[in-house]
Amino acid sequence: MAFSQRENVLRAVRFERPDHIPMTFHMNAACWHHYPQAAIVELMASHPLLFPGYEPPELPYTPALEPWQRAGAPYTDPWGCVWETADDGLHGAAVGHPLADWAALDGYTPPDPAIYAGWGTVDWDKAAANLARAKAEGRLAGGSLRHGHTFLALTDIRGYSDVIYDMADDDSRLHTLLGMLEAFNAEIVRRYLALGVEWMGYAEDLGMQHGPMLSPAQFRRHIKPVYRRLMAPAQEAGCIIHMHSDGDIRALVDDLVDSGVQVMNLQDLVNGLEWIQATLKGRVCIDLDIDRQQVVRFGAPRQIDALIRQEVEMLGSREGGLMMIHGWYPGVPLENVRALMDAMERYATYYA
Repeated sequence: MAFSQRENVLRAVRFERPDHIPMTFHMNAACWHHYPQAAIVELMASHPLLFPGYEPPELPYTPALEPWQRAGAPYTDPWGCVWETADDGLHGAAVGHPLADWAALDGYTPPDPAIYAGWGTVDWDKAAANLARAKAEGRLAGGSLRHGHTFLALTDIRGYSDVIYDMADDDSRLHTLLGMLEAFNAEIVRRYLALGVEWMGYAEDLGMQHGPMLSPAQFRRHIKPVYRRLMAPAQEAGCIIHMHSDGDIRALVDDLVDSGVQVMNLQDLVNGLEWIQATLKGRVCIDLDIDRQQVVRFGAPRQIDALIRQEVEMLGSREGGLMMIHGWYPGVPLENVRALMDAMERYATYYA
C-alpha cells in the first residue's frame, strides 16, 4: 500500500481514491480482565492492518487507567462533576452535579485550559511533541475537545432533566454556564491550532436508542451556534472537522453538517444503513461506527462478515468517503471478535 496512514485517511476524507478504506479497531481497557490475555495478544498480532507495528506487552498485563476509569473510588473532574464506574476501564457515569442547585452558580469557576483539557490535566509541551512525532512518522496530527464538550457537559454539571427544563424555560443561567463551556473549549481549540493540527475532533453523544436527547429546536437554539463558533477557527485553518455521536441522530445530521462537520462518525444499525446511504453518502465522509448491540454481540461469524461487506458495498466507493471503526467492549464472544477483525481487514481493500 503506497500511502502513509496520514495520506490514506486524507484521501478517504477528500474523496481522492485512497489505497484502502481506513479501518480502526479500538479495544476498551476492561477487555484485558474479561478475556484471556494471550487470546487478545494473538488477535491483535494476527491483524496487522488494524494494528500496524503491534508490539505485544509482557503478560500478565495491567493497563494504565485514568482516574475516571477506576472502579471503587469516585472521581471529581475539573468542572466539579463526580464520576463513578463499576468496572475498571469503563468510563462510568456522572453521579454528582455541581450545579444541581443554581444557587451554586455564584462563585462557580471553570477550569484553566492551560492546565486542564476537560477530564484531567494536560501537558501542552508534551502534546506539541506528540504532534510533531505523528507528522514525522506519517500519521495524522490531530487534536480534539473532550468527549461530551458542550451538551453533555451541561448535563454532567447540571443534570440531564434540569438542562432540558432550562432549555425549555430559556433560563439565563443556562446561557451563563454555556458561555463558560464555550470559552473553555474555544481556548482548547486555539491551542491545538497553534500546534499545527490537521484534524479536530468534536465528539459528543447526542442520540438515544430512538431519537436525539434534545429536540432539534433546542439543538438549534442552544447548541448549534456554539458548535459553529467552535468549528469555525479549525475550518479557517484548513483542518478536517470530525464529529462523533452515538445514538439516533437522524433529526440532527443536517444541522451538524451545516455547522461544518466534514467527517461524520455515527452508528450503523441505530441510524439505519439505508438512511445513511441516502442522506450522507457522497455528501461527507462517513466514519461508520460498527454495530455493538446486535449482530457483532449476538450473531454468528458469517453474519458479521455479511454485515461488513454490506456496509462497504452500500456506503463505500473507489473514490473514498468511507472510514470504519469498532469499539470492542466486554461481552462479545471471542470468535465474533475474530470474525469482525477478519472482515474489516478483508473488505478494507474491496475497492482497491
